Amino acid sequence: MQTISIETIASPNGDRLYRAASGDRQSTGKTAGAALDALTAQMETQEIEGFLLLRNHQPDRFFTAQQQQRLTELMSLWRTARDVGDSFPLDLQSELDALIEAELDATAARSQAILAQIQL
Repeated sequence: MQTISIETIASPNGDRLYRAASGDRQSTGKTAGAALDALTAQMETQEIEGFLLLRNHQPDRFFTAQQQQRLTELMSLWRTARDVGDSFPLDLQSELDALIEAELDATAARSQAILAQIQL
């Protein structure tokens, strides 16, 4: 089963678009559904099955606004270091790795909470 991610991106003129990606395939659309439809049109039928969960990336009890802000800051610093060919400081890399792990844990916990609600 393929994993599909959908994220919000800005178009060159500043409008909001959605980008759907799976492996080396990707598509964009004015809505998440349009991006998903365009992506699945590129896929084989047997690749299209599973569970779809869309999230608006707002802070919640699983991953706070402070964690999101710090993750954004560290990713920006990491990209800057990468783009200019500098090494990223180990203490910041450790903090970034911990936040990425916390975000993954939050995703799992959020999914479990949703599943618990569905199974009521």
